[in-house]
Amino acid sequence: MRSVGVRQFRDQATSMMGSGETLVIERHGEPIGFYVPIVAKDRKAGRKALGRLGAAVEDLLGAAGVDEDELVGEVARPRRRR
Repeated sequence: MRSVGVRQFRDQATSMMGSGETLVIERHGEPIGFYVPIVAKDRKAGRKALGRLGAAVEDLLGAAGVDEDELVGEVARPRRRR
């Protein structure tokens, strides 16, 4: 997984998306989104993959004892600079 700035993603989206790599898209060093490629020959397969991703996230949240709002807060929390 690689982090890229939103401007870099905007300018190079086609090549980045073609790489098949998972990307964390950041603005001013803070994550604002993710690009997670899937291999799907049709929309139905893509929707199934998205459903599996959603189910996996729900399972992980349940196992960690965290709800969606807490996860968003954790991701959005400012990072300490090194």
